[in-house]
Amino acid sequence: MTQGASRHHGGVSMLRVARRIGGRPHEGRLIAGDLVLACALGRSGITRRKREGDGATPAGSFTLLSIYLRRGRAEKPRSVAARFVRPDDLWCDDARSFLYNRPLRGKTPLSHERLWRADRLYDVVGVLDYNIRPRVLGRGSAIFFHIATQTLGPTAGCVALRARDMARLLPRLAAGVRIVVD
Repeated sequence: MTQGASRHHGGVSMLRVARRIGGRPHEGRLIAGDLVLACALGRSGITRRKREGDGATPAGSFTLLSIYLRRGRAEKPRSVAARFVRPDDLWCDDARSFLYNRPLRGKTPLSHERLWRADRLYDVVGVLDYNIRPRVLGRGSAIFFHIATQTLGPTAGCVALRARDMARLLPRLAAGVRIVVD
């Protein structure tokens, strides 16, 4: 088994993410058991002082709480809580709101991200427990584990894999899987 990744109850219980040595700030590697996959990080690389809108991926250890899936585009994993995304699913990124960094549904005047996207990057959206409990206004929101562009272009602060790599990884995940970003 690859050092830094562990298996638990028949699945991978830890994913390790780090910047690719010699690469640009947004180029990373994800280690999941015996898989080593290229991944995209935030355009500003990895930070220990995350702020809303800084374009950085926060460093730390985060549980994958749940996954939103676009129906017909990805299979539900057996070991991670998942549900199908709806066209009106949103995520609040309005740092002035008490609903900051929470899921929303329907129309809202608050700043938000749409979870139903035409570009397919959110066909799989894993919600990480970053800035969930406690929730601190302005410390960053919508830090997800999702699909990357084919060229692994930078994210706004998330960790992203190519669709084919995400499809290989999802069935291997154990319940309670943690994503450790160094």
